Amino acid sequence: MMNAALKKSTVFQNIPCTLVTGFLGAGKTTVINQLLASKPVDERWALLINEFGRIGIDGSLLASSQDEAIDKNSIAIREVSGGCICCTSQLPLQIAISRLLSDHHPQRLIIEPTGLAHPRELIHQLSAPHWQTALQMQAVITVLSGVQWQQDKYRTHDGFQAHVKDADVLVINRYTHLSDSDKQALQAWVTKLNTQVHIIWASTVQAAPNNDNLSTTDIITLNNQLATPSHIIAQQRTININYPEKLSAGLRPPNTALSPTSLSSATQANDDNPVSPDIELPYRYHEKQQDMLLAGWRLPAHYVLHADELQEWLLKLPSWQRIKGVVHTSDGWLQINFTPDSLTTSTVASQLDSRLEVILQAGDESDQMDLDNASPVTSAIDWEVRDRELMALVI
Repeated sequence: MMNAALKKSTVFQNIPCTLVTGFLGAGKTTVINQLLASKPVDERWALLINEFGRIGIDGSLLASSQDEAIDKNSIAIREVSGGCICCTSQLPLQIAISRLLSDHHPQRLIIEPTGLAHPRELIHQLSAPHWQTALQMQAVITVLSGVQWQQDKYRTHDGFQAHVKDADVLVINRYTHLSDSDKQALQAWVTKLNTQVHIIWASTVQAAPNNDNLSTTDIITLNNQLATPSHIIAQQRTININYPEKLSAGLRPPNTALSPTSLSSATQANDDNPVSPDIELPYRYHEKQQDMLLAGWRLPAHYVLHADELQEWLLKLPSWQRIKGVVHTSDGWLQINFTPDSLTTSTVASQLDSRLEVILQAGDESDQMDLDNASPVTSAIDWEVRDRELMALVI
């Protein structure tokens, strides 16, 4: 079956493909939205999103934020959920790309790996011989938050540095609060990690650290990078030729989803959508991946949550690193996108159900890193208590 899928994808020759990477909460979704908004009207694009969790929210966040004037049929969005495609076997990535190419015939493909990924492995996968005729790899665009960089716990973190090391283009946002000396130090830090990277200091429309919207000039510059070959990937492909690829298979993290009697949980998952759209609602899962705890909820559309109390409850979660969702609230349907340095909510159209996902810093006494200056939570957090608290917010 896999050979047939790959064979089908090779009908397409040199489809321009761009990776948009960045650490958790850097602002990748905003950059991708602006790239999609600038898409030529007569072109078909495809977007492959790698969700670290199992609920599948990023696709909704991207789709719901597109301008109504854009023909959404010309942008195909597909999600690979339930783990990092850089850390698992190549099968989910190969299937997803093959289906996007064969089902939608895109003229451009954009791939957004999870912010917890190490992009080197994904670059290695996309440098494999079977993609070299189908995909024409363009510049790797990486987004970096100046707010995050300013904190030593990010600057010295291997995962944070990994995105910079494997970038052709680095978009630095949320830096307007930095002094001139800080900006010079940031540029020196980047250069030390990657001497060849092209830096774009995002000229935000409003001079505020939490605003990620790029100026027209920056968007034009980024669009030019969509047609610029990646020297990072070209270098990796040369290595692959000199040192033939060894077959290997990664281990997928076990599905540790649990549910109290009031919530259902999935017992099986497929590679494209680990949480079936037909699963009984309300539903909650939780699991631990790397040094993070993930939890997600899907609720029926007729469950209306008190908006202010929901936000208060979310912000009180221990050591949270990312909160995102599309939720039916007392203020209407809201899109939620929270990082420790940016809290964003906006109204969206009605959805088939409410979806909410949180990423918390897990750990114990031996943990090397606490990303938000709070004590890391343990995997023993009582999710049934959290379920009851969330259900209590339903009006």
